[in-house]
Amino acid sequence: MGRFVECVDRTQLSLLPECLEDWVDENNAVHVIEAFVESLDLSDLGFSSAMAKATGRPAYHPSVLLKLYIYGYLNRVQSSRRLEREAGRNVELMWLLGRLAPDHKTIADFRKDNGVALRKVCTRFVALCRTMGLLTGEAVVIDGSKFKAVNNRDRNFTQAKMARRLAQIEENIARYLSQLDSADRQEPSDAMSSRIDHLKEKIAGLKQEMERLAALDAQMMASPDHQISLTDPDARSMATSGRGSGMVGYNVQVAVETARHLIIAHEVTNVGHDRAQLAPMAEAAKAALEVETLDVIADRGYFNSEQIKQCADAGVSVTLPKPQTSSATAEGRFSREDFIYLADQDVYRCPANQVLPHRCATFEKGLTLHRYWTSACSDCEIKSRCTPGKERRVTRWEHENVLEDVQRRLDANPQAMRTCRETVEHPFGTLKARMGATHFLMRRLPNVASEMALHVLAYNLTRVMNILGRPALAEAIRAT
Repeated sequence: MGRFVECVDRTQLSLLPECLEDWVDENNAVHVIEAFVESLDLSDLGFSSAMAKATGRPAYHPSVLLKLYIYGYLNRVQSSRRLEREAGRNVELMWLLGRLAPDHKTIADFRKDNGVALRKVCTRFVALCRTMGLLTGEAVVIDGSKFKAVNNRDRNFTQAKMARRLAQIEENIARYLSQLDSADRQEPSDAMSSRIDHLKEKIAGLKQEMERLAALDAQMMASPDHQISLTDPDARSMATSGRGSGMVGYNVQVAVETARHLIIAHEVTNVGHDRAQLAPMAEAAKAALEVETLDVIADRGYFNSEQIKQCADAGVSVTLPKPQTSSATAEGRFSREDFIYLADQDVYRCPANQVLPHRCATFEKGLTLHRYWTSACSDCEIKSRCTPGKERRVTRWEHENVLEDVQRRLDANPQAMRTCRETVEHPFGTLKARMGATHFLMRRLPNVASEMALHVLAYNLTRVMNILGRPALAEAIRAT
Protein backbone atom coordinates (compact mmCIF):
# COMPACT_ATOMS: atom_id res chain seq x y z
CA MET A 1 0.00 0.00 0.00
CA GLY A 2 1.38 3.46 -0.97
CA ARG A 3 2.39 6.21 1.44
CA PHE A 4 2.30 9.99 1.40
CA VAL A 5 5.03 12.34 2.61
CA GLU A 6 4.33 13.06 6.25
CA CYS A 7 4.45 16.57 7.65
CA VAL A 8 6.23 17.53 10.87
CA ASP A 9 4.12 17.75 14.02
CA ARG A 10 3.58 21.43 14.86
CA THR A 11 3.98 20.72 18.57
CA GLN A 12 7.25 18.86 18.15
CA LEU A 13 10.16 20.57 19.93
CA SER A 14 13.64 20.59 18.45
CA LEU A 15 16.85 20.53 20.46
CA LEU A 16 18.57 23.09 18.22
CA PRO A 17 16.60 25.84 16.44
CA GLU A 18 16.89 25.90 12.65
CA CYS A 19 19.09 28.64 11.20
CA LEU A 20 17.51 31.16 8.82
CA GLU A 21 20.53 30.76 6.56
CA ASP A 22 19.42 27.20 5.86
CA TRP A 23 16.19 28.51 4.34
CA VAL A 24 17.85 30.97 1.94
CA ASP A 25 20.15 29.41 -0.67
CA GLU A 26 22.78 31.29 -2.67
CA ASN A 27 20.48 31.59 -5.69
CA ASN A 28 17.94 33.66 -3.77
CA ALA A 29 17.35 37.26 -4.86
CA VAL A 30 17.72 38.52 -1.28
CA HIS A 31 21.49 38.07 -1.59
CA VAL A 32 21.48 40.55 -4.48
CA ILE A 33 19.35 43.02 -2.52
CA GLU A 34 21.62 42.67 0.51
CA ALA A 35 24.78 43.24 -1.55
CA PHE A 36 23.34 46.22 -3.44
CA VAL A 37 21.96 48.09 -0.41
CA GLU A 38 25.10 47.44 1.64
CA SER A 39 27.19 48.93 -1.19
CA LEU A 40 25.33 52.26 -0.97
CA ASP A 41 26.28 55.26 1.12
CA LEU A 42 22.77 56.05 2.32
CA SER A 43 23.81 59.23 4.10
CA ASP A 44 25.36 60.56 0.89
CA LEU A 45 22.18 59.69 -1.03
CA GLY A 46 20.16 61.80 1.38
CA PHE A 47 18.18 59.24 3.37
CA SER A 48 16.80 60.65 6.59
CA SER A 49 17.84 58.96 9.89
CA ALA A 50 20.94 57.51 8.23
CA MET A 51 22.88 58.64 11.31
CA ALA A 52 21.68 57.39 14.71
CA LYS A 53 20.71 60.00 17.30
CA ALA A 54 22.19 59.94 20.80
CA THR A 55 18.81 60.38 22.52
CA GLY A 56 15.23 59.32 21.95
CA ARG A 57 13.72 56.10 20.78
CA PRO A 58 15.94 54.07 18.39
CA ALA A 59 14.88 54.34 14.75
CA TYR A 60 15.02 51.76 11.99
CA HIS A 61 18.11 52.15 9.87
CA PRO A 62 17.10 53.26 6.35
CA SER A 63 18.88 50.22 4.88
CA VAL A 64 16.29 47.97 6.56
CA LEU A 65 13.34 49.79 4.99
CA LEU A 66 15.08 50.15 1.63
CA LYS A 67 15.70 46.39 1.51
CA LEU A 68 12.06 45.83 2.42
CA TYR A 69 10.81 48.04 -0.41
CA ILE A 70 13.14 46.60 -3.04
CA TYR A 71 12.08 43.09 -2.06
CA GLY A 72 8.42 44.14 -2.16
CA TYR A 73 8.59 45.70 -5.61
CA LEU A 74 10.54 42.71 -6.93
CA ASN A 75 7.73 40.45 -5.74
CA ARG A 76 4.74 42.67 -6.66
CA VAL A 77 4.04 43.69 -3.08
CA GLN A 78 3.89 47.50 -2.99
CA SER A 79 1.36 48.25 -0.23
CA SER A 80 2.84 49.26 3.15
CA ARG A 81 0.27 47.12 5.00
CA ARG A 82 1.07 44.08 2.89
CA LEU A 83 4.78 44.67 3.41
CA GLU A 84 4.15 44.80 7.16
CA ARG A 85 2.47 41.39 7.02
CA GLU A 86 5.19 39.91 4.83
CA ALA A 87 7.93 41.08 7.21
CA GLY A 88 6.32 39.07 10.00
CA ARG A 89 5.72 35.82 8.11
CA ASN A 90 8.08 35.68 5.11
CA VAL A 91 11.25 33.70 5.84
CA GLU A 92 13.19 35.48 3.07
CA LEU A 93 12.35 38.86 4.60
CA MET A 94 13.23 37.57 8.07
CA TRP A 95 16.68 36.75 6.70
CA LEU A 96 16.99 40.03 4.83
CA LEU A 97 15.81 42.28 7.66
CA GLY A 98 17.33 40.40 10.55
CA ARG A 99 13.84 39.52 11.85
CA LEU A 100 12.86 43.17 12.16
CA ALA A 101 9.19 43.87 11.42
CA PRO A 102 8.40 47.60 11.05
CA ASP A 103 4.78 48.73 11.25
CA HIS A 104 2.96 49.94 8.14
CA LYS A 105 3.08 53.62 9.19
CA THR A 106 6.88 53.52 9.45
CA ILE A 107 7.07 51.75 6.08
CA ALA A 108 4.75 54.23 4.35
CA ASP A 109 6.49 57.28 5.85
CA PHE A 110 9.88 56.03 4.63
CA ARG A 111 8.70 56.02 1.01
CA LYS A 112 6.97 59.38 1.40
CA ASP A 113 9.86 61.16 3.14
CA ASN A 114 12.75 59.83 1.03
CA GLY A 115 11.51 60.35 -2.52
CA VAL A 116 14.61 62.10 -3.83
CA ALA A 117 16.91 59.53 -2.24
CA LEU A 118 14.93 56.64 -3.73
CA ARG A 119 15.27 58.15 -7.20
CA LYS A 120 19.03 58.43 -6.62
CA VAL A 121 19.16 54.73 -5.69
CA CYS A 122 17.57 53.88 -9.05
CA THR A 123 20.15 56.07 -10.81
CA ARG A 124 22.94 54.44 -8.80
CA PHE A 125 21.98 50.97 -10.05
CA VAL A 126 22.11 52.22 -13.65
CA ALA A 127 25.62 53.51 -12.94
CA LEU A 128 26.49 50.10 -11.50
CA CYS A 129 25.27 48.42 -14.69
CA ARG A 130 27.47 50.77 -16.70
CA THR A 131 30.47 49.90 -14.52
CA MET A 132 29.82 46.19 -15.09
CA GLY A 133 29.81 46.74 -18.87
CA LEU A 134 26.11 45.96 -19.37
CA LEU A 135 25.31 49.25 -21.12
CA THR A 136 26.80 49.31 -24.60
CA GLY A 137 25.49 52.73 -25.59
CA GLU A 138 24.79 51.56 -29.16
CA ALA A 139 21.28 53.02 -29.37
CA VAL A 140 18.50 54.13 -27.08
CA VAL A 141 14.74 54.09 -27.62
CA ILE A 142 12.62 56.80 -26.01
CA ASP A 143 8.90 56.38 -25.51
CA GLY A 144 6.12 57.24 -23.09
CA SER A 145 3.10 55.45 -21.69
CA LYS A 146 0.11 56.49 -19.59
CA PHE A 147 -0.23 55.09 -16.06
CA LYS A 148 -3.37 55.45 -13.96
CA ALA A 149 -3.42 57.75 -10.96
CA VAL A 150 -5.41 57.16 -7.80
CA ASN A 151 -7.83 59.84 -9.09
CA ASN A 152 -11.10 58.51 -10.57
CA ARG A 153 -12.29 59.93 -13.90
CA ASP A 154 -15.46 61.25 -12.24
CA ARG A 155 -13.30 63.38 -9.94
CA ASN A 156 -11.43 65.05 -12.77
CA PHE A 157 -12.85 68.06 -14.60
CA THR A 158 -11.91 69.70 -17.87
CA GLN A 159 -13.82 72.44 -19.69
CA ALA A 160 -15.55 69.88 -21.91
CA LYS A 161 -16.45 67.62 -18.97
CA MET A 162 -17.76 70.55 -16.96
CA ALA A 163 -19.93 71.76 -19.84
CA ARG A 164 -21.37 68.27 -20.36
CA ARG A 165 -22.07 67.82 -16.65
CA LEU A 166 -23.80 71.20 -16.33
CA ALA A 167 -25.89 70.55 -19.45
CA GLN A 168 -26.91 67.16 -18.03
CA ILE A 169 -27.97 68.73 -14.73
CA GLU A 170 -29.96 71.47 -16.48
CA GLU A 171 -31.69 68.82 -18.58
CA ASN A 172 -32.59 66.83 -15.44
CA ILE A 173 -33.91 69.94 -13.69
CA ALA A 174 -36.07 70.77 -16.71
CA ARG A 175 -37.45 67.23 -16.72
CA TYR A 176 -38.27 67.34 -13.00
CA LEU A 177 -39.95 70.75 -13.36
CA SER A 178 -42.05 69.34 -16.18
CA GLN A 179 -43.05 66.43 -13.93
CA LEU A 180 -43.95 68.92 -11.17
CA ASP A 181 -46.21 70.83 -13.57
CA SER A 182 -47.86 67.58 -14.54
CA ALA A 183 -48.33 66.62 -10.87
CA ASP A 184 -49.95 69.99 -10.08
CA ARG A 185 -52.66 69.21 -12.63
CA GLN A 186 -53.50 65.91 -10.93
CA GLU A 187 -56.04 65.36 -8.16
CA PRO A 188 -54.49 65.96 -4.70
CA SER A 189 -53.65 62.77 -2.77
CA ASP A 190 -51.11 61.50 -0.25
CA ALA A 191 -49.20 59.63 -2.96
CA MET A 192 -49.13 62.69 -5.20
CA SER A 193 -47.97 64.88 -2.32
CA SER A 194 -45.15 62.45 -1.57
CA ARG A 195 -44.15 62.45 -5.24
CA ILE A 196 -44.08 66.26 -5.36
CA ASP A 197 -41.89 66.40 -2.24
CA HIS A 198 -39.54 63.85 -3.79
CA LEU A 199 -39.23 65.89 -7.02
CA LYS A 200 -38.55 69.08 -5.04
CA GLU A 201 -35.77 67.29 -3.15
CA LYS A 202 -34.29 66.13 -6.44
CA ILE A 203 -34.35 69.67 -7.86
CA ALA A 204 -32.83 71.12 -4.67
CA GLY A 205 -30.05 68.52 -4.78
CA LEU A 206 -29.28 69.29 -8.43
CA LYS A 207 -29.17 73.03 -7.75
CA GLN A 208 -26.76 72.39 -4.89
CA GLU A 209 -24.62 70.31 -7.25
CA MET A 210 -24.62 73.18 -9.74
CA GLU A 211 -23.31 75.52 -7.03
CA ARG A 212 -20.56 73.04 -6.20
CA LEU A 213 -19.63 72.71 -9.88
CA ALA A 214 -19.59 76.50 -10.25
CA ALA A 215 -17.01 76.73 -7.45
CA LEU A 216 -14.96 73.95 -9.07
CA ASP A 217 -15.24 75.69 -12.43
CA ALA A 218 -13.63 78.81 -10.94
CA GLN A 219 -10.75 76.71 -9.57
CA MET A 220 -10.43 74.90 -12.90
CA MET A 221 -10.20 78.11 -14.92
CA ALA A 222 -7.56 79.44 -12.51
CA SER A 223 -5.27 76.46 -13.19
CA PRO A 224 -2.71 76.86 -16.02
CA ASP A 225 -4.13 74.02 -18.15
CA HIS A 226 -7.80 74.61 -17.20
CA GLN A 227 -8.08 71.21 -15.55
CA ILE A 228 -8.63 70.08 -11.97
CA SER A 229 -8.40 66.73 -10.17
CA LEU A 230 -9.93 66.39 -6.72
CA THR A 231 -8.20 63.29 -5.33
CA ASP A 232 -4.72 63.74 -6.77
CA PRO A 233 -4.30 67.42 -7.72
CA ASP A 234 -1.33 66.69 -9.99
CA ALA A 235 -3.06 63.95 -12.05
CA ARG A 236 -4.35 64.94 -15.46
CA SER A 237 -6.86 63.59 -17.96
CA MET A 238 -4.94 62.04 -20.86
CA ALA A 239 -5.97 60.48 -24.14
CA THR A 240 -4.88 56.91 -24.86
CA SER A 241 -4.55 54.94 -28.08
CA GLY A 242 -8.12 53.59 -27.90
CA ARG A 243 -10.72 55.68 -29.69
CA GLY A 244 -12.83 57.70 -27.29
CA SER A 245 -10.87 56.35 -24.34
CA GLY A 246 -8.72 58.09 -21.81
CA MET A 247 -7.58 58.01 -18.23
CA VAL A 248 -6.64 60.28 -15.37
CA GLY A 249 -3.00 59.61 -14.69
CA TYR A 250 0.60 60.38 -15.50
CA ASN A 251 2.78 60.16 -18.60
CA VAL A 252 5.86 58.04 -17.81
CA GLN A 253 8.85 58.59 -20.10
CA VAL A 254 11.62 55.99 -20.41
CA ALA A 255 14.90 55.68 -22.30
CA VAL A 256 15.67 51.99 -22.96
CA GLU A 257 18.93 50.69 -24.44
CA THR A 258 18.38 48.34 -27.35
CA ALA A 259 20.89 45.59 -26.44
CA ARG A 260 19.56 44.40 -23.07
CA HIS A 261 16.37 46.42 -22.67
CA LEU A 262 17.54 48.11 -19.48
CA ILE A 263 15.86 51.39 -18.52
CA ILE A 264 18.71 53.87 -18.27
CA ALA A 265 16.63 57.00 -17.63
CA HIS A 266 13.01 57.73 -16.80
CA GLU A 267 10.80 60.64 -15.86
CA VAL A 268 7.19 61.06 -14.70
CA THR A 269 5.23 63.99 -16.13
CA ASN A 270 1.61 65.08 -16.05
CA VAL A 271 1.66 66.38 -19.63
CA GLY A 272 -0.49 64.26 -21.91
CA HIS A 273 1.72 64.46 -25.02
CA ASP A 274 5.38 63.68 -25.81
CA ARG A 275 6.31 66.63 -28.02
CA ALA A 276 8.45 68.38 -25.38
CA GLN A 277 10.10 65.25 -23.93
CA LEU A 278 12.60 64.22 -26.61
CA ALA A 279 15.54 66.46 -25.72
CA PRO A 280 15.29 66.12 -21.91
CA MET A 281 15.10 62.32 -22.10
CA ALA A 282 17.88 62.10 -24.71
CA GLU A 283 20.19 64.26 -22.60
CA ALA A 284 19.37 62.23 -19.47
CA ALA A 285 20.19 58.99 -21.34
CA LYS A 286 23.43 60.48 -22.65
CA ALA A 287 24.45 61.52 -19.13
CA ALA A 288 23.58 58.07 -17.72
CA LEU A 289 25.71 56.33 -20.35
CA GLU A 290 28.52 58.91 -20.05
CA VAL A 291 29.06 59.06 -23.80
CA GLU A 292 29.85 61.96 -26.12
CA THR A 293 27.41 60.95 -28.88
CA LEU A 294 24.26 58.87 -28.84
CA ASP A 295 21.77 57.42 -31.35
CA VAL A 296 18.14 57.79 -30.27
CA ILE A 297 15.01 56.25 -31.83
CA ALA A 298 11.52 57.57 -31.08
CA ASP A 299 8.06 57.49 -32.63
CA ARG A 300 6.30 60.29 -34.49
CA GLY A 301 4.71 61.64 -31.32
CA TYR A 302 8.10 63.15 -30.41
CA PHE A 303 8.55 65.07 -33.66
CA ASN A 304 9.27 68.67 -32.72
CA SER A 305 11.66 70.85 -34.71
CA GLU A 306 13.14 72.67 -31.74
CA GLN A 307 13.57 69.46 -29.72
CA ILE A 308 15.35 67.76 -32.62
CA LYS A 309 17.67 70.77 -33.06
CA GLN A 310 18.44 70.73 -29.33
CA CYS A 311 19.34 67.04 -29.59
CA ALA A 312 21.62 67.70 -32.55
CA ASP A 313 23.42 70.44 -30.64
CA ALA A 314 23.93 68.02 -27.73
CA GLY A 315 25.50 65.33 -29.92
CA VAL A 316 22.38 63.14 -30.13
CA SER A 317 21.40 61.69 -33.53
CA VAL A 318 17.64 61.23 -33.66
CA THR A 319 15.71 58.82 -35.88
CA LEU A 320 11.95 59.27 -36.00
CA PRO A 321 9.22 59.64 -38.65
CA LYS A 322 7.59 62.96 -39.45
CA PRO A 323 3.82 63.19 -38.91
CA GLN A 324 1.84 63.59 -42.12
CA THR A 325 -0.39 66.56 -41.37
CA SER A 326 -0.88 67.88 -44.92
CA SER A 327 -4.03 66.92 -46.83
CA ALA A 328 -2.41 67.44 -50.25
CA THR A 329 -1.49 63.79 -50.80
CA ALA A 330 -4.93 62.57 -49.71
CA GLU A 331 -6.50 64.99 -52.18
CA GLY A 332 -4.27 63.78 -55.03
CA ARG A 333 -1.89 66.75 -55.09
CA PHE A 334 1.88 66.94 -54.81
CA SER A 335 3.25 66.88 -51.28
CA ARG A 336 6.08 69.01 -49.95
CA GLU A 337 8.48 66.08 -50.42
CA ASP A 338 7.98 66.39 -54.19
CA PHE A 339 9.80 69.74 -54.10
CA ILE A 340 13.61 69.37 -54.16
CA TYR A 341 15.77 71.86 -52.29
CA LEU A 342 18.98 72.96 -54.02
CA ALA A 343 21.23 74.11 -51.19
CA ASP A 344 23.94 75.72 -53.36
CA GLN A 345 21.35 78.03 -54.98
CA ASP A 346 18.94 78.32 -52.03
CA VAL A 347 15.96 77.50 -54.26
CA TYR A 348 13.38 74.73 -54.65
CA ARG A 349 12.66 72.80 -57.86
CA CYS A 350 9.04 71.83 -58.30
CA PRO A 351 7.64 68.71 -60.10
CA ALA A 352 7.21 70.85 -63.25
CA ASN A 353 10.95 71.53 -63.19
CA GLN A 354 10.40 75.19 -62.33
CA VAL A 355 12.62 77.04 -59.86
CA LEU A 356 11.05 78.52 -56.72
CA PRO A 357 13.40 81.29 -55.50
CA HIS A 358 13.63 82.58 -51.94
CA ARG A 359 11.19 85.46 -51.48
CA CYS A 360 11.06 86.44 -47.82
CA ALA A 361 11.58 85.33 -44.21
CA THR A 362 9.08 85.45 -41.36
CA PHE A 363 9.18 84.78 -37.63
CA GLU A 364 6.32 82.58 -36.38
CA LYS A 365 5.93 80.76 -33.04
CA GLY A 366 9.58 81.30 -32.21
CA LEU A 367 10.84 79.93 -35.55
CA THR A 368 12.46 81.73 -38.47
CA LEU A 369 10.76 80.52 -41.66
CA HIS A 370 11.80 81.17 -45.28
CA ARG A 371 9.20 81.34 -48.08
CA TYR A 372 9.76 80.17 -51.67
CA TRP A 373 7.44 80.58 -54.65
CA THR A 374 7.38 81.40 -58.37
CA SER A 375 5.11 83.48 -60.59
CA ALA A 376 5.03 80.73 -63.25
CA CYS A 377 2.28 78.74 -61.54
CA SER A 378 -0.58 80.42 -63.43
CA ASP A 379 0.61 78.99 -66.78
CA CYS A 380 1.65 75.58 -65.44
CA GLU A 381 -0.05 72.57 -67.08
CA ILE A 382 -0.07 70.51 -63.89
CA LYS A 383 -1.19 73.33 -61.56
CA SER A 384 -4.38 71.41 -60.67
CA ARG A 385 -2.21 68.63 -59.24
CA CYS A 386 -0.17 71.12 -57.22
CA THR A 387 -2.33 73.81 -55.62
CA PRO A 388 -5.86 75.27 -55.75
CA GLY A 389 -4.43 78.73 -54.93
CA LYS A 390 -2.74 81.40 -57.01
CA GLU A 391 0.71 79.84 -56.56
CA ARG A 392 2.32 77.02 -54.59
CA ARG A 393 4.41 78.33 -51.71
CA VAL A 394 7.02 76.25 -49.89
CA THR A 395 8.09 77.04 -46.34
CA ARG A 396 11.54 76.11 -45.03
CA TRP A 397 12.75 76.39 -41.44
CA GLU A 398 16.18 77.98 -41.00
CA HIS A 399 17.47 74.68 -39.54
CA GLU A 400 15.61 72.43 -41.97
CA ASN A 401 18.85 70.57 -42.71
CA VAL A 402 18.62 69.02 -39.22
CA LEU A 403 15.19 67.58 -40.06
CA GLU A 404 16.46 66.35 -43.42
CA ASP A 405 19.25 64.47 -41.63
CA VAL A 406 16.57 62.78 -39.48
CA GLN A 407 14.70 61.67 -42.61
CA ARG A 408 17.89 60.36 -44.22
CA ARG A 409 18.64 58.25 -41.15
CA LEU A 410 15.11 56.86 -41.21
CA ASP A 411 15.38 56.03 -44.92
CA ALA A 412 18.72 54.28 -44.30
CA ASN A 413 17.26 52.26 -41.42
CA PRO A 414 13.68 51.25 -42.36
CA GLN A 415 13.56 48.77 -39.43
CA ALA A 416 14.02 51.57 -36.89
CA MET A 417 10.34 51.76 -35.93
CA ARG A 418 10.16 48.00 -35.48
CA THR A 419 13.21 48.20 -33.21
CA CYS A 420 11.47 50.99 -31.31
CA ARG A 421 8.36 48.91 -30.65
CA GLU A 422 10.23 45.71 -29.79
CA THR A 423 12.53 47.52 -27.36
CA VAL A 424 10.16 49.72 -25.39
CA GLU A 425 7.02 47.57 -25.24
CA HIS A 426 8.90 44.98 -23.17
CA PRO A 427 9.66 47.21 -20.14
CA PHE A 428 6.30 48.99 -20.24
CA GLY A 429 4.45 45.67 -20.41
CA THR A 430 6.49 44.30 -17.51
CA LEU A 431 6.00 47.41 -15.37
CA LYS A 432 2.23 47.42 -15.87
CA ALA A 433 1.97 43.67 -15.29
CA ARG A 434 3.78 44.06 -11.97
CA MET A 435 1.52 46.92 -10.94
CA GLY A 436 -1.51 44.83 -11.83
CA ALA A 437 -4.84 46.21 -13.01
CA THR A 438 -4.53 49.13 -10.61
CA HIS A 439 -3.00 52.57 -10.24
CA PHE A 440 -0.20 54.39 -8.46
CA LEU A 441 -0.59 54.08 -4.70
CA MET A 442 0.71 57.58 -3.96
CA ARG A 443 -0.55 61.05 -4.81
CA ARG A 444 1.19 64.19 -6.13
CA LEU A 445 3.84 64.20 -8.81
CA PRO A 446 6.98 63.98 -6.59
CA ASN A 447 5.58 61.00 -4.69
CA VAL A 448 4.47 59.24 -7.87
CA ALA A 449 7.97 59.79 -9.29
CA SER A 450 9.44 58.05 -6.21
CA GLU A 451 7.05 55.14 -6.63
CA MET A 452 7.97 54.79 -10.30
CA ALA A 453 11.67 54.83 -9.38
CA LEU A 454 11.10 51.74 -7.24
CA HIS A 455 9.27 50.04 -10.12
CA VAL A 456 12.11 50.84 -12.53
CA LEU A 457 14.73 49.67 -10.03
CA ALA A 458 12.90 46.36 -9.57
CA TYR A 459 12.63 45.93 -13.35
CA ASN A 460 16.33 46.61 -13.92
CA LEU A 461 17.32 44.30 -11.05
CA THR A 462 15.23 41.51 -12.53
CA ARG A 463 16.74 42.02 -15.98
CA VAL A 464 20.33 41.92 -14.72
CA MET A 465 19.64 38.90 -12.49
CA ASN A 466 18.29 37.07 -15.55
CA ILE A 467 21.30 38.11 -17.63
CA LEU A 468 24.13 37.40 -15.17
CA GLY A 469 22.51 35.06 -12.67
CA ARG A 470 21.85 35.97 -9.05
CA PRO A 471 25.07 34.67 -7.44
CA ALA A 472 27.21 36.29 -10.15
CA LEU A 473 25.41 39.63 -9.79
CA ALA A 474 25.76 39.63 -5.99
CA GLU A 475 29.46 38.88 -6.35
CA ALA A 476 29.89 41.60 -9.00
CA ILE A 477 28.23 44.17 -6.74
CA ARG A 478 30.48 43.30 -3.82
CA ALA A 479 33.52 43.57 -6.09
CA THR A 480 32.73 47.11 -7.31
